[in-house]
Amino acid sequence: MSQDPTPPLTEARLAALQAIPANETPSPAYVVHLDRLIENAQRLRDFAKQAEATVLLALKGFACHHSFSALRPYLTGTTSSGLHEARLAKETFGGEIHVYSPAYKDSDIETLSEFAHSLIFNSPGQLIRALRQLPNKRPALGLRVNPECSTVETPLYDAGLAGSRLGTTRAVLDTACKSANRDLIAELDGLHFHTLCEQDADALEVTVHAFEEKFGDLLPRLKWVNFGGGHHLTRPGYDLERAIRVIRDFKKRHALEVYLEPGEAVALHSGVLVSTVLDIHQSGDLQLAILDTSATCHMPDVLEMPYRPNILGAGEGADFPHRYRLGGLSCLAGDVMGDYGFREALQVGQRLVFLDMAHYTMVKTSTFNGVPLPAICTYSEESGLQTIREFGYSDFRDRLS
Repeated sequence: MSQDPTPPLTEARLAALQAIPANETPSPAYVVHLDRLIENAQRLRDFAKQAEATVLLALKGFACHHSFSALRPYLTGTTSSGLHEARLAKETFGGEIHVYSPAYKDSDIETLSEFAHSLIFNSPGQLIRALRQLPNKRPALGLRVNPECSTVETPLYDAGLAGSRLGTTRAVLDTACKSANRDLIAELDGLHFHTLCEQDADALEVTVHAFEEKFGDLLPRLKWVNFGGGHHLTRPGYDLERAIRVIRDFKKRHALEVYLEPGEAVALHSGVLVSTVLDIHQSGDLQLAILDTSATCHMPDVLEMPYRPNILGAGEGADFPHRYRLGGLSCLAGDVMGDYGFREALQVGQRLVFLDMAHYTMVKTSTFNGVPLPAICTYSEESGLQTIREFGYSDFRDRLS
């Protein structure tokens, strides 16, 4: 059940990414390969059909809305983490709009209730407060629960840990119903759990079992269950047959609709981050290369997971004669992508291409230190390279007004 932040890349997918003309993009720049994005979406559509489930795009992982026209034919809708993502979904994607947030403002609930397909609450208390203000004609309502099943190795991403702020345990739910003297399950259409992160179907099977042990007696009264995200469905080697069996067997036992909301799986191996070497210098025994990108500003999961992203044409330091530690443009001492080996010595002005940089990158960027945001580009075999947007000083200035 281990997570691999740098999952294997097939030869065909690698060849497709190599075709992106990195020397023609702005720098730095995210480039989304639309053909590969569509390929992922088609796989998810096929999986949904075989599993008899509904697959949604999680905007928290990938929200490059210029590409939504390519995804829309294959995915039923989206899931959002709050009002702004939900508005983006309504304006640019359409379809079903599902929303979960650890907490909502009253004004957000009022607005979301006008167009959301479902609203999922994090606690019984917030559900009770929301019921007071929701109109009679309201979205489907759900409650995120914590099955108290931990399968994630990195604590930062583990929502199943004891004391997690995400989701309600069965004990807390039962206590809330007694304290309110109210049958809260009667107010709900579904339950939601999300405790996976970049995992295979074995972790899903374990989690579903734990969920049924804790909440199975409530399921006959519901319409749906949302299995959350973290399913690496498009990763080479993912056990699709096992995941299909787990979902279909669950549906047979409970006759409920099942939702999944992957973010990373939608955009996995579909994009790159192009950067430029700005300087090379020595520090002790290390050769350092400073790039015009930044781990902390442009790919923060590198530091948070942490992990070492792959670079096109590079490898482990010991595998190649020219070794460098690559660092970012910010003042943070730890703004380092990792140590890499290259067949040829790096040159100032040379382009480097970081792989698998479509998901959890654009959605997490910051302008810390005034570091410019990367441009956003797309590429396809039919249309070639397209620069969708470039960012400048005003984008830094205006967010600090």
